[in-house]
Amino acid sequence: MGRAGRLRVDVVSDTHGYLSEELLDELRGCDYLIHAGDICSRADLEALEGIAPVHLCLGNNDYPYEYGPNIGREARFSLGGVRFQVVHHREQMRPKTADVCIFGHTHRPVIEYADNGTLIMNPGSPTSPRSKEGPTIGRLFLKGGKVEDPEIVQLPMSEEDKERAWWWFF
Repeated sequence: MGRAGRLRVDVVSDTHGYLSEELLDELRGCDYLIHAGDICSRADLEALEGIAPVHLCLGNNDYPYEYGPNIGREARFSLGGVRFQVVHHREQMRPKTADVCIFGHTHRPVIEYADNGTLIMNPGSPTSPRSKEGPTIGRLFLKGGKVEDPEIVQLPMSEEDKERAWWWFF
């Protein structure tokens, strides 16, 4: 458990088979990880599980990979008294049934609230960003059954990553 008795939950999506050192460094110290699909690598899932327990849903590019019998197109669970729904496509979300809805797919970070107060988050992509923010992840702190301080964290980008991802920026 993190500072002041809070759980730190880091949120990623759309890593597409590539975990940069910058990403792995940023994730160290979290209590839980959430991946909103398109991980595209069993080895990457195992690497993330070496950092913290992972909650994962499948993305549209995950169909050829095997992540275990309990991994599907939607993940529902509770952490610290907060109910989560994680899907890859936003249209699959059901904000009335969760305190936090997380989605991926667009590679663009979002933090907003549904009419009922449900937090809606897309962490963007640390690997293939499609926004001016560049590579990003989401971060949540949970305490007393509530979410405190949701944020989008911008990651530094190595020269190798810039060469790899330059064509994603638009």
